[in-house]
Amino acid sequence: MAADNRPDVALVTGAAQGIGRATAVRLAADGYTVAVNDLADDGRLTDLAARIGGIAAPADIADPAAVTEMAAMVEARAGHVGVLVANAAAMAMGPFLEQDPDVWWHQIEVNLSGHFRTVQAVLPGMRALGHGRIVIIASEWGITGYPNATSYAASKAGLIALTKGLARELGPQGIHVNAIAPAYVDTEQLRVDAEDAGRTLEEIRDRYRALIPAGRLADPEDIAAAVSFLASVGGAAFAGQVLQPNGGTTRARA
Repeated sequence: MAADNRPDVALVTGAAQGIGRATAVRLAADGYTVAVNDLADDGRLTDLAARIGGIAAPADIADPAAVTEMAAMVEARAGHVGVLVANAAAMAMGPFLEQDPDVWWHQIEVNLSGHFRTVQAVLPGMRALGHGRIVIIASEWGITGYPNATSYAASKAGLIALTKGLARELGPQGIHVNAIAPAYVDTEQLRVDAEDAGRTLEEIRDRYRALIPAGRLADPEDIAAAVSFLASVGGAAFAGQVLQPNGGTTRARA
C-alpha cells in the first residue's frame, strides 16, 4: 500500500488459472493495477487482463532474461511494482529414486530460482517506492513433505527459507515478505495428485477432504483472501511469517 494509501501496482505470477487467477481478481477488486504473468499467453492472460483492467505479462520465470524484460515492461506501462505475489509453480510426482534429474531441476528452476529472479527484478522499484509487499506461495508439503512429491516439496521448503531470509534483510527498508503455505486447494493441480495415486479427480478430492478437520478443500479465493490481507495496511505487522490456510491439517504444529 502506497504511503498516501493509494494501492500499488501488483504483479502475480502463475495467474492464468487457480490461485494466481483468483488472486489477480481479488487484488484488482482491492484497487491495484495488476500485471498477470504466466508461462505464455494462450488467451487466458489477455482475457484476464481485460476483465480486471490489468496488464498481460507472459514470461517463463525460469528464463533470467525473460524475467528482466517482463519486469521492465510492467514498470514502463504501470510504474514500480509495489506488490509481488510469487505463485507460479511446476509440479511432478513420482517415486524419488525413479525421478529424472531434469524433472527435479525444472521444479527448482521455476518454483525457487524463478522467484528468486523475479524478486531481484522488482526489488529496485520497491526500494524506489520506499515500501513493498512480497507474498510467496509455498505449500504445506514444503513444511511436512509428502510421498512422491519430494522435489516439489524441496522447492517449496526453499521458498519458505527464502521468505525468512528476505524478511530479515528487506524489513528495515519497509518491504514486508511473507509466505502462504496452503494444503489441499481445489485447483487443476489436483489432477497431478490423482494421476500419481491412480485415482479419479473426485476420488482424490474425497481422500483429501478426509484429511482435513474442517472437512473441505480450500478454494482459490480462500488463498487470494490471505494474499489480500498480507498486501493490505493490516498486514504491516507481518514479516517472515508462514500463514497456513489449511483447514487444520497441521493444527499449527509445524
